[in-house]
Amino acid sequence: MIKIEKIKKLCSGQFLSLQKIFFDYKGKKKSWEVCKSGDSVAVLLYHREFDSFLFVKQFRMPVFLKNGDGFTYELCAGLIDKDKSLIEIAKEEILEECGYDVPLSNIQKVTEFYSSVGSSGAKQILYYAELDENMKISEGGGIDDEDIEPIFIKIDNAKNIILDDTFTTTPGLKFALLWWFFLK
Repeated sequence: MIKIEKIKKLCSGQFLSLQKIFFDYKGKKKSWEVCKSGDSVAVLLYHREFDSFLFVKQFRMPVFLKNGDGFTYELCAGLIDKDKSLIEIAKEEILEECGYDVPLSNIQKVTEFYSSVGSSGAKQILYYAELDENMKISEGGGIDDEDIEPIFIKIDNAKNIILDDTFTTTPGLKFALLWWFFLK
């Protein structure tokens, strides 16, 4: 049995808060630093006419501190921070980041999983959607100060991303590709 004894807030920012959790686990006193962050939705986008996946490229400061570049290739994604259904948030993110107005009926849930299990325990809900140029209504790029670049990757090249260590990406994108190539 686990009993939380105390939660100490260490610091907080716009999207994250760092806490130290003091707890009893199997009769032993322990502590764990937890970086609380929001859950998110992510969408693997397949463009039927281009026979390509549509990913987003964006700068991530933590990655920059690790590799000196900081640009990552990711699924279209966003935080669950609105009073809307998860699928509606996914649809909104596709429009904001990639510029496509995809009907809700084209968006299907694949699965959900926890990311950063040792630090935040945030959950990500993975969706899949197919789109075409008839759905394009803007260039995308994100909102506010987001600097998101939509990137098309041909299906023939996408399989190589799964094991390519030089292609800076997220586990969610690699998982989504494994699902598409081997389970869909």
